[in-house]
Amino acid sequence: MDCIFCKIANGDIPADVVYEDDEIMAFRDLSPQAPVHVLIIPKKHIASLDEAGTDGELLGHLMTKTCEIAAGLGLENGYRVVNNCGEDGMQTVRHIHFHLLGGRKMGWPPG
Repeated sequence: MDCIFCKIANGDIPADVVYEDDEIMAFRDLSPQAPVHVLIIPKKHIASLDEAGTDGELLGHLMTKTCEIAAGLGLENGYRVVNNCGEDGMQTVRHIHFHLLGGRKMGWPPG
């Protein structure tokens, strides 16, 4: 598969990993949009949230671990979790991923 996030999850491409278990991985974004910007992915290839189908347990695990990752990165004052889905949602990599952003006050509206 020619998916960059699958290659990162398999260890074929190096990343600054901040968390990893058997099912998910979190690593620092190469183009951070906040002082803390981590991408959290399932190791299983799922193209987008629209295609998650029966993977609710995996996504639940990912979201639960997101809270732990945020705490471990010192984001006690808050953080934002973003999922871009599809072309209009600006999803640039067709592997479901969540952006964990923090370390500064977030603006609203985000778009």
